[in-house]
Amino acid sequence: MPTSPWRGDAGPIRPMLATLEPAPLTSPGLVYEPKYDGIRALVEIDPGRRAPVRIWSRLGNEKTAQFPDLAALFERYARKRKGPVLLDGEIVALDEKGEPAGFQRLQNRIHLTESNSQATAGRVAFIAFDILRDDNEDLRPLPFTERRARLERLFRSPGSSLLRISEVVKGDGRELFARANEQGWEGLIAKQATSVYHTGKRTRDWRKLKIVQEQEFVVGGWTDSRTTDRPFGALLLGYYENGGLTYAGHTGSGFNQRELERVKRLLKPLEIPSSPFTTRPRTNERPHWTTPSLVAQLKFTEWTDDGLLRHPIYLGMRDDVKPETVRRERGGTRKTRESRESRKSRESQKSPKSRESREKPVVPTFRSARPARQDDGLDELIQQLDDIERGPRAGVLRLPGGETLEVGNLNKMFWPTLKITKGELLRYYVRVAPYILPVVHDRPLIMKRYPNGIDAQPFYQHKAPDKVPPAVRAATVPGDSVASRPIGGNLITLLYMTQLAAISQDPWFSRVQSPHEADQCAIDLDPMPGVKFAQVLDVARWVRDELEKLKVTGYPKTSGASGLHIFIPLRQGTPYEAGQIFCQIVGTVVADKHPKVATVTRAVRARGHKVYLDYLQNIEGKSLACAYSARASEFAGASTPLTWKEVDEGVDPRDFTIRSLPGRLIGVGDLWAPLLKGPGVDLRKILK
Repeated sequence: MPTSPWRGDAGPIRPMLATLEPAPLTSPGLVYEPKYDGIRALVEIDPGRRAPVRIWSRLGNEKTAQFPDLAALFERYARKRKGPVLLDGEIVALDEKGEPAGFQRLQNRIHLTESNSQATAGRVAFIAFDILRDDNEDLRPLPFTERRARLERLFRSPGSSLLRISEVVKGDGRELFARANEQGWEGLIAKQATSVYHTGKRTRDWRKLKIVQEQEFVVGGWTDSRTTDRPFGALLLGYYENGGLTYAGHTGSGFNQRELERVKRLLKPLEIPSSPFTTRPRTNERPHWTTPSLVAQLKFTEWTDDGLLRHPIYLGMRDDVKPETVRRERGGTRKTRESRESRKSRESQKSPKSRESREKPVVPTFRSARPARQDDGLDELIQQLDDIERGPRAGVLRLPGGETLEVGNLNKMFWPTLKITKGELLRYYVRVAPYILPVVHDRPLIMKRYPNGIDAQPFYQHKAPDKVPPAVRAATVPGDSVASRPIGGNLITLLYMTQLAAISQDPWFSRVQSPHEADQCAIDLDPMPGVKFAQVLDVARWVRDELEKLKVTGYPKTSGASGLHIFIPLRQGTPYEAGQIFCQIVGTVVADKHPKVATVTRAVRARGHKVYLDYLQNIEGKSLACAYSARASEFAGASTPLTWKEVDEGVDPRDFTIRSLPGRLIGVGDLWAPLLKGPGVDLRKILK
């Protein structure tokens, strides 16, 4: 396809925009690239001008002065050019490893001026993903793949690692999507390979596949703070619909003290006497209303059925988005759609009266299996496993209750470096069965299988095999899309899952009789690479201190890898969401008080050299490796309950392995029993 001659300046040009809409992860007509969480920018480079570099925002505002370091790099690149070029891309903040980080890290740079020093503002990079002009050619009429080829040829060696080209894959975005999930990216962009460049238009030719919900909202006011150390309590947020500002919710999360003070300075001159929202929202504290001229970037888990944000977290203010253009983005993530559909299914089963015209659903009933705590016959079972591994390496186990189980490949090396076989793992689980079976009793389980050992790629399996041996527990969970799940509680199920190479035991936070009500919640302390375990212990103590203020007892255990888990028992009938919110509050308080060590930031690249307090494991259907579970860590760790005295005095997680834990249990006993037997916390009273 021929190009056109370039006419006019770049200043009036607006970038092409993507729609938030589903797209297949495999399609020969699509090209996939990461969705970078930064500031959209058009970079005009013209060697013939006195000022050869100009950086334009999405709205056409010049940003060159705010990014003098990038401008200087582009000026060096301009010296290699004979004619003008116009690039489309994203300005992103970089983490300590030089990888793109979240929008939140850009806050210092967004408000940088020529008189400021960028020394403390943080490093940024420009990632190019399109080219609109090459010399006097207008490339916008070309298909995307041809423009991309031109970009790679002209921008292959820009002279700095801070000037980059986006990663792309053609036809199959599944691996990129998996990496996005694993590393906490905002999402992917799926682009039609044949698409031309539609200046200033939002089109289905480019589609956003978001993993976390994130968008802009208009600020319509703020609330008073409950404490004297905060300039305000929360922002009141909305979006435009049918000509009016629709209330979307409020957030007080995600601010540090400096940002609180800066935002309050922005809000105060905008105060007006009446609400700008079409319907005046109810607030917990006294509201103040503002002219709707500020736009904030937020991330959140999903929209509630009544149109409000669930768990919104402030990321920063935007000056490149006009308030009147802010709309509710409809579409969302695959996870959000799945959770909404499953929630509707559960609600329809809970309220059959509302569907009188339909057949009343049949909800299966569950007979609770008695937790196995007896030791009788376990020594003999260990001997059977030892004999089979030394001899035929496959055979039939005779369990103490009279059941039988076929096992095989007992000499398979699960930990090659440590010479730990499948047989040794089975013998470990027999030894700790009296302790671990009450922990997983009646709980749906998720299998993470390592058929070729810990050095090979594992895979997750939610569904129980179609044919399981007699007495192995498997059942359909009400409202669940999985046909049948393994259910913990007896020895044969534990050993059968181990035979399938499920190294760890990963139960839900609820039981099969009441799958939508959590009886536990947990904060997962996950250190970023290079963070010492001593810092994890510090964060655990701070969590303990916050829990003690609320008269709540937390139960710590090693994760079996590099982290630590703190579990809290919940009162019967507690919704999952309540446990998650409670852990979010505690985690956020700790992170706000100790920002140099702790963080609740979801995006991996934005966490820095800190301990991540993960409260999102408390979502229904998620799991954590339970107490006494083996883990696929390089040292064959076992998730081991600790006393708070041990946490205070300091421990090394590598001391707790599948080889050492059985002996420890003889000395300290079952430290997890108080959590299982004690009364659960009434979060209604706590949250009040």
